[in-house]
Amino acid sequence: MHISFLLHNAYGIGGTIRTTFTLARTLAEQHDVEIVSVFRHREAPAFGTPDGVTLRHLVDTRKKSPTYDGDDAEHARPATVFPRGDSRHKQYSKLTDARIAAHLQRLEADVVVGTRPGLNVHISRQTRRGPLRVGQEHLTLDNHGYRLRREIAHRYTLLDALTTVTCADAEDYRSRMKLPGVRIEAIPNAVPDPACPPAGGDLKWVVAAGRLHRVKRYDLLVRAFAQVAAVRPDWRLRIYGGADASGDEKTTLRALIDQLDLHNHVFLMGSATPLEAEWPKGSIAAVTSDRESFGMTIVEAMRGGLPVVATDCPHGPAEIIEDGTDGRLVPKGDTDAIAAALLQLIEDDGLRHRMGRAALTASERFDPARIAERHERLYTELIAQGARRRGHGPVRTALHRTRGTVLDGAYALRYKAADALRKGKTA
Repeated sequence: MHISFLLHNAYGIGGTIRTTFTLARTLAEQHDVEIVSVFRHREAPAFGTPDGVTLRHLVDTRKKSPTYDGDDAEHARPATVFPRGDSRHKQYSKLTDARIAAHLQRLEADVVVGTRPGLNVHISRQTRRGPLRVGQEHLTLDNHGYRLRREIAHRYTLLDALTTVTCADAEDYRSRMKLPGVRIEAIPNAVPDPACPPAGGDLKWVVAAGRLHRVKRYDLLVRAFAQVAAVRPDWRLRIYGGADASGDEKTTLRALIDQLDLHNHVFLMGSATPLEAEWPKGSIAAVTSDRESFGMTIVEAMRGGLPVVATDCPHGPAEIIEDGTDGRLVPKGDTDAIAAALLQLIEDDGLRHRMGRAALTASERFDPARIAERHERLYTELIAQGARRRGHGPVRTALHRTRGTVLDGAYALRYKAADALRKGKTA
């Protein structure tokens, strides 16, 4: 099987890039796999080219490159195919519209896979007749604004399949989006078995990781750890992660650490690569986010042998952690509950060790070979069924155009009403 992934920028750093590389590398053990990066801004990928995978790009933004595309007049004109609702829209242009279209029209593959909403739209609209069209969603439906959800409702109808990383998000797409004939499957991200030995559970460190962003609610974790340190001053907390673009969250956290006199107990470690080597230096992991699309750090910590204390925020944690067996789930935003769960594991060595072993065992279901097999099975089943092959005869084309006009009426009203209802519930 020839499988082609379309990725925003394979040369950058990010969770989608990492998980796509992991999946592509594993599939390449049995199949012909390529990654096509829309952009290339550096000589080599930050994560290295996956073994056995062909990597190429469509638009070169390296200023010293002989194939530099930044001076192309079309590069300055806004994209019309890539949806405006996608947060990356400003990086796309008439040039990317044309390059992606040309790539998809001549693509000789059995399966083409998009890795973000804007690219899924390109695949749905521009792929030639023949390849199976699969869209991946690495964020949740609720992460998308009204404009993008409207585009999804229209354009995703031309996909053969859509994969989400959680069952909850798959159910959201099934219940809230009308995508007749599109197979919607939940397949979690793959996390490789770390190269280093798992945690022993005796080191007196709690570990957290993820970008320093308000949604991660490290302020709750720091406040909770103040309660922990008051009871067990021999334990400490490391927080790994780079600051967000503004750097405000890092400044805020440093001020909070000073305010609570925790400068000898809580440490902002910055980014660490590879992060997998840092988990076994602790005995407990903590995730205190307000929301998660999946929860990669939860799985990474469990693969390192750590039980995880996590807030039971929507979508990810409850599908990964079995509360009381391989970790603890606590109410979102509850500082006292976070502190109590941490102290439970700190005070009970036997419980901490048992949960760590259980976490290590449970995390095996995210092994790349198992996850790749699920993707492979999906592709194989759809190809065997003939999918819909996306030649789109005149009837289907007419229906698709009709859906476009309906969006200005019924779809707009429905999504505005749903937005109003959700805002009312959270007010």
